[in-house]
Amino acid sequence: MTTPNPRRQLRPTDVKRLNRTWRRNTEGRLALILESVTSPFNVGSIFRTAAAFGVDTVRLAGNATPPSNPRVQKTALGTDRLVEWHEPVPVTEAVKAAKQQGFTVVAVELTADAVPLHEARLTGDVCLLVGSEDHGCSPAALEAADAVVYIPQVGRVGSFNVSVAAAIVVAETRRQEWASMDES
Repeated sequence: MTTPNPRRQLRPTDVKRLNRTWRRNTEGRLALILESVTSPFNVGSIFRTAAAFGVDTVRLAGNATPPSNPRVQKTALGTDRLVEWHEPVPVTEAVKAAKQQGFTVVAVELTADAVPLHEARLTGDVCLLVGSEDHGCSPAALEAADAVVYIPQVGRVGSFNVSVAAAIVVAETRRQEWASMDES
């Protein structure tokens, strides 16, 4: 008798079971603030990442492009229906609203007091704030945030695309939550 190949791709039913297991083991609320992220492709990609990692809400700030934009839809592929989102407001209002809902707001930016992502404590209810493609987080956003983290880079490029940076910090936030559950 032969045993099944453990490296075969999972069937859709198996994928649904696997994802359901991870969902049951995920308790922390996760949110995003997109400050002046204007590229429809970046916004769409961030929404796909948000839907995949169970982000509860995405708050748009500044002149961020909303997911209702037809060009966002080309990348989001309908995932904006799976994540609550709010029309753009000034970034300080978005941060205030997140804090009122009990989130710790963590900006992703290179600042003198920023903590490397892997050293940051990203547990509990976390709202990650990413800034525009060109200028990052505004001074007002950085002032309003509870903490600031950065993604260490060792290559010759000084920054990530905003949608890639958002995916990295969202994944690390979930990883920390799941790792803390293994410890308890």
